[in-house]
Amino acid sequence: MSQRPLALVTGGWRRIGGAIARKLAGEGWDLALHAHRASTFDNEFKAQLEWLGAAVHPVSGDLEDPAYPPNLLCEVTALAGRSPDLLVNCASLFHDDRAETITSEALEQHFRVNLFAPLLLTRAFAEALGERGGSVVNILDQRVLNPVPDQISYTLSKQALHASVRTMARAMAPKVRVNGVAPGLILPTADYDAEQWRRLEDIMPLKRLPGADEIADAVHYLASAKSVTGQTLFVDAGAALESYARDFVYLEK
Repeated sequence: MSQRPLALVTGGWRRIGGAIARKLAGEGWDLALHAHRASTFDNEFKAQLEWLGAAVHPVSGDLEDPAYPPNLLCEVTALAGRSPDLLVNCASLFHDDRAETITSEALEQHFRVNLFAPLLLTRAFAEALGERGGSVVNILDQRVLNPVPDQISYTLSKQALHASVRTMARAMAPKVRVNGVAPGLILPTADYDAEQWRRLEDIMPLKRLPGADEIADAVHYLASAKSVTGQTLFVDAGAALESYARDFVYLEK
């Protein structure tokens, strides 16, 4: 059996989740990488992680299903021959709505994926540890401090997950440490053009935008910081120090 510790990363195949997986692989971790669908699995990315020395265990399933979290832990344990030492709740649901368009269905869906699933996974993770200690890192969003009126179901669910960090850290101590990382604007999508991206850098207090590798660095720090629990690190170039009128996609057009 591998002597490397094992990390379970939800949403671990792409974007921020992929950067976290790459960082952990390079720092000596084996990986169980979750995706919503198996079609997301990337054999080339898996080979890169294996070249870094990691054993990689692909798993897929629907985090909206409340029965899935304990099943996910059982599946990972069966594949890896042991339960994870680290849980990174990175997978998120992100849809656009506002106060005048919000629906109970959208709220429930966002809360199931962005709050209930991380909490249920944390419980299953702790139970699977047995007598061992472990660490949980929740990926949040800098907007939890200064919200915007856009993507309101998403924002509310992330604010609830942010509030849960301190509560769960207290409830799970001393066996499990629980922390959060709150990214700012990280990776462009097709909604942004190069000039808008440059102008958005200029409205950040640090006049730059963080990279996904910086989020990964923060996750790795918290995974190894044995005396840190109940904390949220904002890796956002200072965005949480400001109050922006809209979501970044609408600014500096």
